[in-house]
Amino acid sequence: MSETLLPGSGFDTYEEQDKVLVGMSGGVDSSVTVRILQQQGFAVTGAVIRFSPAHDGAVEAAQKAAKQMDIECIVLDAQELFEQQVVAPFCADYCAGRTPNPCVRCNPAVKFTALLAAADRLGIQYIATGHYARVEVDGDGVSRIHLPQSAARDQSYMLSRLDQDVLSRLILPLGEFEKDDVRQMARDFGLDCADAPDSMEICFIPDGDYPAYIEARGLAGKAGRFISPDGADLGPHKGVLHYTVGQRKGLGIALGEPVFIRQICENGDILLGRSGEEFFTTVRVADIVTPDGAPLPAGTYLVKVRSAAQAQSAAFDGVDTLVFEAPVRAPAPGQTAAFYRDGAVAGSAFIVSAE
Repeated sequence: MSETLLPGSGFDTYEEQDKVLVGMSGGVDSSVTVRILQQQGFAVTGAVIRFSPAHDGAVEAAQKAAKQMDIECIVLDAQELFEQQVVAPFCADYCAGRTPNPCVRCNPAVKFTALLAAADRLGIQYIATGHYARVEVDGDGVSRIHLPQSAARDQSYMLSRLDQDVLSRLILPLGEFEKDDVRQMARDFGLDCADAPDSMEICFIPDGDYPAYIEARGLAGKAGRFISPDGADLGPHKGVLHYTVGQRKGLGIALGEPVFIRQICENGDILLGRSGEEFFTTVRVADIVTPDGAPLPAGTYLVKVRSAAQAQSAAFDGVDTLVFEAPVRAPAPGQTAAFYRDGAVAGSAFIVSAE
């Protein structure tokens, strides 16, 4: 078997590595992951997680893909855990004026928890998913998420809070490929999902209208006022759950010049800024985790403040403060700051504020 597709540590016997549980969604990425692992010699079992009623289509698609590839696909019900660990905090964050990333929370708390529990029940040592990232064991013996081949599809940010319990058992075959390569492999394998569209950003809100979803649950964001860049009161807004730091469109504000949301205040007021004023140098963070559970040392790291942002050089004080070499755009409270060093995730934290 190719070592690049394995977690990184050695294996004593073939029997210890011949089974893997693959998290499936019915899409092209997880399906090609199955085929790659089969070609590597693994006996693959599929697992699809039902996080909410909105995932019924994914369950059906995963079962269809598994049938085409002639593997078993078990259905894991994680609705209660998903509600507790992802949906409720997601709604609470928006109502408080923060901007959560549900995938970053879901991966360690729900998705990989469910996959590992199922693997243990089945006597399967390894799990795999179709994420675009790599897992490598570094010289200190710690398994870490590393950047993938495809910079455009990099999902290391979404996996930045995984710990050793997961990382030591995780295989990520797609870290070696570009998305176009994966789709071509799916066509070569004759998979029906070869040209299936990519999954949506918020999987439990199919139409993407998260304010309507939150309000339908009987919740409301803090009320407050729009405050102009010059300090003028511009009137009430719709509630903080409708807005995020850095937002320009949909404000309903006409000042004769572009304005952005610079800050959502604790009292519910929203401070607007002119173009360029949505950039910050100092970011404060909390709830820092690292791959090995050790404290994150002070030092200089490359840090992403959003999944699609470029990693930027920042000095970390070893406690709670990042000072960026150059200002970064719209580091929103509630989002994740992912720390990188030597191409690997060194730690992950939640953004509290920016200055």
